[in-house]
Amino acid sequence: MPTAPLVLAAVVPALPGDRLTLTDFSGLATTVAGYPYVKLVLDLETATVHLIDGADRLLHVQYVAERVLGMTRAELARNLDAFNESVYRAAVRRFLLGTLALHDRAEYGGRFLSLETVEVDTMSAELLHTFYRTVRTLVDDSIPVLLKPANHLQEGFPADGIPRILAHELYSTAPYVPLNPGTTTGRLRLFASEADYRATTDPVRWHDVLVMERMPDDIPRLSGLVNARHTTPLSHTNVLAAGWGIPNAIQQDALTTYADLDGAWIELTVDPAGLSLAPITRPESVDDGPPWAVTQVDIGKPDLAAAQILPLDQLRATDAHRFGTKAANLGELTAVLRDGSPYWLGFYEAPRPPRPHLLEYLARHLEVDGTDVAELSQAALRMVREQVVVPRGIALPFALQQQFLESSPAIQQTIGKLKMALALGGEVDALCAELGGLIRDTPLPADLRTLIEDAVLRHLTGAGRVVVRSSSNAEDLIGFSAAGIYESVPEVESIEDVIDSIQRVWASLVTTRGVLLRDEAGIGLSDCFMGVVIQQQLDGALGGVMVTTNPLDRGDFRSVLLNLARNSVDDVVSGNRDPLQHLYNTMEGGSRTVALGAEPVDVDDQAKATLGRLALVGRLLQAHFAGADGFVDSPVDVEWLVDGDRIVLLQCRPYQLAA
Repeated sequence: MPTAPLVLAAVVPALPGDRLTLTDFSGLATTVAGYPYVKLVLDLETATVHLIDGADRLLHVQYVAERVLGMTRAELARNLDAFNESVYRAAVRRFLLGTLALHDRAEYGGRFLSLETVEVDTMSAELLHTFYRTVRTLVDDSIPVLLKPANHLQEGFPADGIPRILAHELYSTAPYVPLNPGTTTGRLRLFASEADYRATTDPVRWHDVLVMERMPDDIPRLSGLVNARHTTPLSHTNVLAAGWGIPNAIQQDALTTYADLDGAWIELTVDPAGLSLAPITRPESVDDGPPWAVTQVDIGKPDLAAAQILPLDQLRATDAHRFGTKAANLGELTAVLRDGSPYWLGFYEAPRPPRPHLLEYLARHLEVDGTDVAELSQAALRMVREQVVVPRGIALPFALQQQFLESSPAIQQTIGKLKMALALGGEVDALCAELGGLIRDTPLPADLRTLIEDAVLRHLTGAGRVVVRSSSNAEDLIGFSAAGIYESVPEVESIEDVIDSIQRVWASLVTTRGVLLRDEAGIGLSDCFMGVVIQQQLDGALGGVMVTTNPLDRGDFRSVLLNLARNSVDDVVSGNRDPLQHLYNTMEGGSRTVALGAEPVDVDDQAKATLGRLALVGRLLQAHFAGADGFVDSPVDVEWLVDGDRIVLLQCRPYQLAA
C-alpha cells in the first residue's frame, strides 16, 4: 500500500499536517442532493492522492489528463474511450478515481465520510481495498470513513475488515431527495395522515403545495409536492408531478419543520443542493386561475367509424386514434419484437461529443465484434426474440364504447347534465358517480356482447386468466400523463367477468378526478374515448416499471432506472409498497441497488443479469419509439415481468418530463 502524501489543485492551500479535516473538506466540496462531496484521485505510480477543488468543475478524467499527465483537452477528446478504459476497466492501472461524501446521520453515530468509486469502475477487490486504506490514512483520525460499494460487483467483494455502508442504506435514510427540481409559489398544506387529508373541510386546490408522508393516488393537479417519507420516483403521483412539471421532493422532517407555515403562502424551490421554503405575500396572479389552464393539450381526432375488434399483433402506433395509445403501443411493441426496427439502434448511433456514436458499447453488450449496424441490428433482434415476449391479446376500439353509450337514453341524458355542469362550473361529483354507475350496470346490447364474446373465444382461448386494461385517447399525451387515473382489472377468468371488467374500464373515464383533471387541461368530455385491451395474464417472479432515464439526475444519459417488487407490478406503481430500485448503465455497463424498499433482501445475481438485459431492451425501444424524428433521448416507461431468463413486456409509453 502506498504511503501517500496529499496533493491538491494549485488554487487550494496545503492542508495542516497533511491530514484532511472537515474544515478542509468543506473548503473543497460541492453539494449534490444535500451531500457535500470531493472528487479524489490516487496515483499509484507516484504514491500521491489528489483532491480536486470543486470550484474547478473538472471531471476525474479531465483532471488526470490535464493536470497530472499534461494532455490538452483536444487530445483527451480524441482518445476519450481508450482513456476511460485505462482508468475504469483495466486490470492493471495507474489511477484510482473516487469521491468522498460527507453524511450526518444520527443512526450511524453522527458525521462520517463515505468513499466511493465511479459506478462503472471494475477495479478488483485488492485495488478497492488499497484505495480505501490509503484514503483512510489521509483523513483525520477523528472522522469515520466508510467504504460505499459503487456497483453490484463491489457489493460482492469480501469486506476484509473494512467498514462499509451500502448505497440503499444511505438512500433509504437520506433526509432529502430532489425528485423534480423547480420553483413555485402556493399555499402550504400539511396533513399528518391520509385520514386528515380526507376529512378536511378545505380541500386542496390547484395553487396549493401539499406536504404529506404519502401522497394519495387521487390528488388533483397542484403547484408542488413535498413527501415526508421515502417514495419511488415512479409511483403514480410522482410520475404525474414530473408530467405536470411541478417541484417535487422528499424532505423527511417536512411535517415538523414547516408546521408553523401550514396555510401560509410560500415560495418553494427544489434543487440538487437542497429544499428551500419561505413565506411570501399572496400573489395577485392566483386570481387568474391555474397557469396551465390556458395551454391546450393536443388530443387528436378520434376515429369512431371502425368497430372491428383486432388482435394486438395487427395494431401499430398509428392506430391510437381508433384504439387508444396503450393498445396502439402494445401493437407497435409486438411488431418491433417480431420484426426489429430500422430505428432501434438510434440511441447508440447518436453522436455524444466527443464520441461520434456509442456503437462500440452496444457491441460489447451484444457480444458482437465491430460496429457494423446491420450485424448489431440482427444481434439485437436475436436477443429480444429469445428472451422477450408480449402477452397475446385483443383491442376494442372507441367505436364500441360509443355504440354502448348511445344505446342507453339514461346514459345520454346524464352525459348531457355533466357537460352542462362543467360548462357552468358547477359541482360534478354526484353526476360523475351517477354516470359511472350507469355505465357499469347497464346491460350491453346483445349484438355488442356477442361481438366481444366471439373475439375473446377466437383469440384468447386457453389463456386462463386475462387482464382488462384501459386504453384512452386522453393519456400519454404531451402535457397530460393520466398515470393511475383510469382502471385496469387483473385476474379475470370468466367471460361474464370480462364483460363486467370492460364496463368498469369504460366507467373509469368519467370519475370525478379524471373529468376535472382533463377539464383543467382543456380536454372536453366530448373529446374523450376509451378503448380496452384484453390480454393474457402471465406471471413472473419479479414485476415492475422501468424508465429509460435516471429521474434523479436528468443529465445522466447512461442510466436506466428499474423499480421492482416480487410478483406485483401494482406494488410499484401504486406506491403502497416501497419497491427495490436498481440503476443500470447501458453504456459502459454495471449496475447498483439504489433502495431495497420494503424488500428484506436484494434479488440474486441471475435476476440482476436478466434485468440488465431488460435495461438494454429499453434503450432499443426508446430509440424505436423516437423513430425517424431523432429524439433518441426521449425516455419511455415500460411495465414488465421477469421469470428466470424470460422478460414479459406489459406496456410501453412515453415517460413524460415537463420542459
